[in-house]
Amino acid sequence: MVNGVDLSVNFAGIKAPNPFWLASAPPTDKAYNVVRAFEAGWGGVVWKTLGEEPPAVNVSSRYSAHYGKNREVIGFNNIELITDRSLEINLKEITQVKKDWPDRALIVSIMVPCNEAAWAYILPLVEATGADGIELNLGCPHGMPERGMGAAVGQNPDLIEKVTYWCKKHYSKPVIVKLTPNITDIRVGAQAALRGGADAVSLINTINSITSIDLDNMVAKPTVGHQSTHGGYCGSAVKPIAMNMVAEIARDPATPTLPISGIGGISTWRDAAEFIALGAGSVQVCTAAMLNGFRIVEEMKDGLSRWMAEKGYDSIEAFSRKAIPQTTDWKHLDINFKTIAKIDQDLCIECGRCYIACEDTSHQSIAKFTEQDGSRRYEVIEEECVGCNLCQITCPVENCITMVPQETGQPFLAWDNDPRNPFRVAS
Repeated sequence: MVNGVDLSVNFAGIKAPNPFWLASAPPTDKAYNVVRAFEAGWGGVVWKTLGEEPPAVNVSSRYSAHYGKNREVIGFNNIELITDRSLEINLKEITQVKKDWPDRALIVSIMVPCNEAAWAYILPLVEATGADGIELNLGCPHGMPERGMGAAVGQNPDLIEKVTYWCKKHYSKPVIVKLTPNITDIRVGAQAALRGGADAVSLINTINSITSIDLDNMVAKPTVGHQSTHGGYCGSAVKPIAMNMVAEIARDPATPTLPISGIGGISTWRDAAEFIALGAGSVQVCTAAMLNGFRIVEEMKDGLSRWMAEKGYDSIEAFSRKAIPQTTDWKHLDINFKTIAKIDQDLCIECGRCYIACEDTSHQSIAKFTEQDGSRRYEVIEEECVGCNLCQITCPVENCITMVPQETGQPFLAWDNDPRNPFRVAS
């Protein structure tokens, strides 16, 4: 119990004291890191991806970033492969860590060639460690797809189903399938995993990316000698993409109860709460831990538990998927709903950003007035405002501009049956 609420989870049969898990990545590459993470309070880890022998060979350098104005890391790019440590050493360490930390979730990520013999060989070895489950890395976007693994499997529904089936055949504990976002429709991969017998899915894996170019040497970053390549993009910038994909699976009639471990840009308790509200039963963190260290989990647990207590949620399950019933397709939205912007003159700092944005790129629905003392005043032209939210987004002062719903007197009307829709569904 934290702040009077229960943060524990039972994810696809895997129990953990809280939903905050470290994703399969450099932070989970060895026992030293994992033990430090557990000491800091993480509820679980997904051990960095194991493969067949000989181990993978990595390059230098491996990381690059997309920065904000103040050098804040918005997005993180990596070209690192799966573990470059031997299978034997990894298996020994996993066995010992699970023995020493029986209350924590310990999942092992695996990636081997796409044939049943390879999976049949490694799975009993992993099961013998006592780990709680496995995560199939079917999403790595660099290096491994060229060898017929990673995203090369995750982009092929037939292979997803086949590999998942092999794992359920040769492994008795929960099987989580990690999905690639580098695909047209994430639901296809989730459905294939379910057909193969998956106990859960996790998403998203990293997104194909090039973060920046060294314009002096005309090579992308990270640079290896005089060359570079596309890598896997993660960090806060991918959070909106990840949440959409989580929601798509959670509200898909074919996968309504499939457990989901949410991944992608989670760095605060609020991020975690949003993923859980959209269907996640656990959340995995990587970039935030790499940038700030393992102790960030303390604030995550405290913040989430305080918010849950305030809202009256006594468990993670109490608000998991709560936002799904309100998440729908565009065609089902109420076309007759109307909202307009309102500017709080007491909070306005007269910067004019709302006016410039609306005047230049939107609907010219904000008027500018210059007072006798030289001060400026901005007012919304209500009859011109379409409620697009652009002014509210550009305003640097929180709550200075609010969107106010209007009473239109018109009934709910969706595009499905709007008379203006030439393909409308007959009432």
